[in-house]
Amino acid sequence: MSLAAIRLRHLRTFVAVAREGSVVRAADALSVTQPAVSKSIRELELILGLDLLDRSRRGGFLTAAGEMFLRHAEASLAALRRGVEEVEGAAAADAQPVRVGALPTVSARLLPLAIRRYRTHVPDATPRIVTGPTGYLMAQLRQGDLDIVIGRMGEPEEMTGLLFEHLYSEPIVFAVRAGHPLAGLSAPERELGRFECLMPPPGSVIRPTVDRLFMAANLPRPAATVETVSLAFGRAYVRATDAVWIISEGVVLEDLRAGQLTRLAVETRDTLGPVGISMRAGLSPSLSAQILLGELRAVAAGIRSE
Repeated sequence: MSLAAIRLRHLRTFVAVAREGSVVRAADALSVTQPAVSKSIRELELILGLDLLDRSRRGGFLTAAGEMFLRHAEASLAALRRGVEEVEGAAAADAQPVRVGALPTVSARLLPLAIRRYRTHVPDATPRIVTGPTGYLMAQLRQGDLDIVIGRMGEPEEMTGLLFEHLYSEPIVFAVRAGHPLAGLSAPERELGRFECLMPPPGSVIRPTVDRLFMAANLPRPAATVETVSLAFGRAYVRATDAVWIISEGVVLEDLRAGQLTRLAVETRDTLGPVGISMRAGLSPSLSAQILLGELRAVAAGIRSE
């Protein structure tokens, strides 16, 4: 049997004969000729290698094999119909938008390209991007106000009832403006205590990692601290001052590549952390969310290969 040989008309015709109980009535229901119905049924039987209709009796009565196949044929047509309806609904201008919580880790690196690619599939859809602290976004996800949250994996207590899909890993970096006094030094951490630092606030997903790094590497505490997760503020403040920005690499990667910021030579390999997708356990994402998930995975594959 070749599954690829079965066509939609075979299933529609067989289900119509079964429902109508007659080849003649099935032909009327499908608005085709009786010979066309008989031909489709015979082709299907040849593909399956089984008789589906009991031709010793009048009408379209089913054999035992026909009864068995009917359940699957009806389920296949129903699934196809639901798929078409979901696709049409997802592309509609008034469709429920896919709602994404984005942590700073992905707001600059992963999400923009994924959203652009997503829009090529559903150009009329309106994705909704929400940013904020980890705890807030995870609470929104649990309450059903968000479909997915993207960013670094939270602490175990924050992930209760959620599933996490790892996409790639990235370290924390110490970033400064171009021309900073610490730029180019082989051991800048010795002078770190002289400078103001921008730190992730308590409760942010990377703050425990930053605290562990300071303790493990015996780094001097900064002269002053500003706690923030604001990308716009952090970028503007660091460019205008001698502050050191301690942040996930993905947040400032484009600035580093463009030479607008410089990475200090502080050893941070032990801060490598998983970036991925968090979703509610036991719930299937909408079609719009599935499309975006596919693009997120594709973009992440490119990041892993860099």
